[in-house]
Amino acid sequence: MIEILHYDVFTATPGTGNPAGVVLNADRLSELEMQWIARTSGFTETTFILSCEQADYQMRFFAPEREMDLCGHGTIAALTAIDSHIGVPATCQIKTKSGILPVIRLAHGMFRLQQGRPCLHPFNGDVEAVLASIGLEMKHLDERFPVVYGSTGNWTLVLPIRRLVDFQRMVPDHQQFASVLTDYPQASIHPICFDTYDAQAILHGRHFSATGSGSIEDPVTGTASGVMGVYYRKFMKPSVSGTMITVEQGHEIGRSGQVKIHVSGEGLNHNDWKVEMDGQAVFVGVKKVGEEEADVETLHLGF
Repeated sequence: MIEILHYDVFTATPGTGNPAGVVLNADRLSELEMQWIARTSGFTETTFILSCEQADYQMRFFAPEREMDLCGHGTIAALTAIDSHIGVPATCQIKTKSGILPVIRLAHGMFRLQQGRPCLHPFNGDVEAVLASIGLEMKHLDERFPVVYGSTGNWTLVLPIRRLVDFQRMVPDHQQFASVLTDYPQASIHPICFDTYDAQAILHGRHFSATGSGSIEDPVTGTASGVMGVYYRKFMKPSVSGTMITVEQGHEIGRSGQVKIHVSGEGLNHNDWKVEMDGQAVFVGVKKVGEEEADVETLHLGF
């Protein structure tokens, strides 16, 4: 039997935040088996922890239909799982497909993860078509700010929206995403706005999963929140020094949570900034799947 540990992330309350699966000691699993487990588990991402010579831990992140380079909530869940079993040192490193990333263990079960190098790319496509793909119109767009692709590990399209009430009307059509996001057809769509439910939060967001990922919406996203921090400092509140913001997400689907993002580094060149994310996780339970159930020959990995 394979045990999948279930954690809810970016929250201290089970049933809220972003659920993630964690598989410990995954060295014996093949890539196809990891993909099958991720598809079977039902989580937006499942993290597999492997041994590593270059860092303290290696982590691989699988959505139901494909592997991801980095997953913020999956990393926090995995670190919490390791900490509960053998303990995590005050500082450590994890190897991901986004590179080797440093981690700091904070107090009260919190971890601070440095994300990948921040990148922004202009969106030169049809904004009206992008808005239509999530059920909105041009009148809902906050035209004070640009529509851009951003990444701190995974590409997403940042879409500034005028009002919080507009988030309730969003209905994603994932089959359209790849055709309207021509530069990065495997990108997700991440609408944001200044209006928030919690007065302590700076930005509100939703995260609609990419075409072919196997999921519809990520309740509270770590890497996309990192992009929001870069976007906020670059376009919303330009600064030549550090920025710290709290991002909220998940309210529209009943799984609210918050992520703290730190963007440090001097100057206006976002490529030189460092993006860090603070988060915690709470253990929910264990799912078990039988290894004999995996028919890996039926899997087709379309990376």
